[in-house]
Amino acid sequence: MTKENALFLFAGTMILVSVLLTQFVHPNWFWFTVFIGFNMIQSVFTGFCLPGIIMTKLGMKSKCDEA
Repeated sequence: MTKENALFLFAGTMILVSVLLTQFVHPNWFWFTVFIGFNMIQSVFTGFCLPGIIMTKLGMKSKCDEA
């Protein structure tokens, strides 16, 4: 699995978890979903993505590294 695929998997999982928390625990968990979306948008403009950095340090390869 490439780092990009792992990032999509991680982001999707976090969004689904936040929706479940909003539905079954408390409506204010909605703000966790907002936080996830905001971080996805800011990473496009700044290039800073903490999960991506962690995955790189764990040795995951990017699609660019495989070619």
